[in-house]
Amino acid sequence: RVSLRKTKSLRQILMELQLLEDFLSKHPPSLAAKYFPTTAPSEPLANYMDLEYVGTISIGSPPQEFAVLFDTGSSNLWVPSVYCSSDACADHQRYNPALSSTYHGTANNISTWYGTGSMTGYLAYDIVRVGDIQVPNQIFGLSMYEPGSFLYYAPFDGFLGLAFPRISFASATPVFDNMMSQGLVFQNLFSIYLTPDEEKGSFVMFGGIDDTYFTGNLSWIPLSSETYWQIKVDSITMYGRPIACPYGCQGILDSGTSLVAGPAAGINNIQYEIGATQAKNGSYMVNCSFISLLPDIIFIINGIQFPLPPQAYIRQLNDGSCMSGFEAFSLHTTAGDLWILGDVFLRRYYSVFDRANNMVGLAPAL
Repeated sequence: RVSLRKTKSLRQILMELQLLEDFLSKHPPSLAAKYFPTTAPSEPLANYMDLEYVGTISIGSPPQEFAVLFDTGSSNLWVPSVYCSSDACADHQRYNPALSSTYHGTANNISTWYGTGSMTGYLAYDIVRVGDIQVPNQIFGLSMYEPGSFLYYAPFDGFLGLAFPRISFASATPVFDNMMSQGLVFQNLFSIYLTPDEEKGSFVMFGGIDDTYFTGNLSWIPLSSETYWQIKVDSITMYGRPIACPYGCQGILDSGTSLVAGPAAGINNIQYEIGATQAKNGSYMVNCSFISLLPDIIFIINGIQFPLPPQAYIRQLNDGSCMSGFEAFSLHTTAGDLWILGDVFLRRYYSVFDRANNMVGLAPAL
């Protein structure tokens, strides 16, 4: 079990510094770049504007600690290196190969596309410790260049990807795949519990399920693709009628995306129905006094209803304003339009990611 701490999101930090509008004008969000980057080779980075859940891992002997985002929407592990002179690296923990007796370098490069630029670096091997699990000889990326201010304010150092090897840059074996192949986990699955309650404590659990954090039974849903944690969504309804995805669509359970994202037509329907209006900074805002009057938005998946109440899909910001938890982005796949079920959804449902059976289990979180 790796505890996740709830941090201030990048959006909150920039709002407090009164830099948000200027930042977004220079770095418009590019969520689609995560799933289908426009340059190659690349390992896509999340849209991290509202991400708040960060855990600690260590790399090397003796251990060097890093705050990372446990990301089910990507597959590589990477952290900044001491060879990186960018401002973003200087503001974060950096791995120093010279301090680790178990380090092994390679001549292979890694590049990460994140909408407005890229992180470039190289691949290496070392011991990675995740909770009480020690993974020897784990391949990971070391950044050498992180241009611009894009990562400067991010409340974490790097990423630990938990998706499938097929989308891993340079065919680098993901951390969880090494845990499985080396028999380091009791079961070939991991589970995620996210909560807005900082006292309860969010976590990622490797190799197990803690049924004290959810009610009822897990509903098991087969994957429609073994790349991301992708499933088929039957429809999305409000007031008992389809409001989006009327003929079915594809959904990715992604802990590395904060909101629920989907095609503009469906998202615009939802924003209209919940009374959301667009602010100057691009966010969709809702009158906080109306929240109690809003209906559940129900995701029907594998014939089962997964409701999101307004308290889940409306986010109250530090300044007292209220923001819609939905955002539009356009990405059509051969299997249908793609929806991203990020932390807004995952906070509501304890989620089990089962590699042994290529299924996802969901149950209402406590």
